[in-house]
Amino acid sequence: MPELPEVEALKDFLTDHAVGHEVVRVLPVAISVLKTYDPPVTAVEGHEITGVRRYGKFLDLQADGLHLVTHLARAGWLQWRDRLPDGPPRPGKGPLALRVALETGAGFDLTEAGTQKRLAVYVVRDPQEVPGVARLGPDPLADDFDEQHLARLLTGERRQIKGALRDQSLIAGVGNAYSDEILHAAGMSPFELASSLSPEEIRRLYEALRSTLTEAVERSRGLAAGRLKAEKKSGLRVHGRTGEPCPVCGDTIREVSFSDSSLQYCPTCQTGGKPLADRRMSRLLK
Repeated sequence: MPELPEVEALKDFLTDHAVGHEVVRVLPVAISVLKTYDPPVTAVEGHEITGVRRYGKFLDLQADGLHLVTHLARAGWLQWRDRLPDGPPRPGKGPLALRVALETGAGFDLTEAGTQKRLAVYVVRDPQEVPGVARLGPDPLADDFDEQHLARLLTGERRQIKGALRDQSLIAGVGNAYSDEILHAAGMSPFELASSLSPEEIRRLYEALRSTLTEAVERSRGLAAGRLKAEKKSGLRVHGRTGEPCPVCGDTIREVSFSDSSLQYCPTCQTGGKPLADRRMSRLLK
């Protein structure tokens, strides 16, 4: 799933390649991707792209008062093409969901792998009309997001810190992969209650949150859209690396599986050397 660093990189890429150019065609291939109908998705045709913004994991292309807002969900992606194929795309069982063509002949495809179709496209006059954008919490890389801000957000949070970090209404942009990376950098168990963190633990968590995301953004900066997935995977230290040695201490990275996802962690770095129990128990094995 694209998270804050990848969407930030896509924003920068589109700013360099699409801003200042006119949208000549918007071609939805999978109708399910369209979440709004007024204005229609074709309303952006004939308008110049004047800016690109990121809201959490949402990508917003501004076009003369209209906003084409995209959420790539778990299996979606943006594929830039310096030259789009001639002729309209054919609906079918492939991954292509929507195509945006510019007057230069370039443009991009929104694609989605797998059978769970969650990729979403909205055309609105104000990004706050998108429910997911309106619900977003603060951006963790914003200048005014400081340690005290994080402490206030976690006050009274009777959830495991892993789940709190992934809650987009609490903190915008962090997903499954980077929450694992942040907690590893902070030396913190994903099962620890958010409200139980000491001031020292909040300090460590804040520093890990900012540094992990900032470093991931810097690694992705300037890369072509097609290289961002590989860059994300190569930069992860624990997420997706079950069975591999921890790059910090050498212990074996462990996994806890859920019905639709999994988390990875290092027992030595994060849980005092003890493996975490099955998710249904939500406690350390004894």
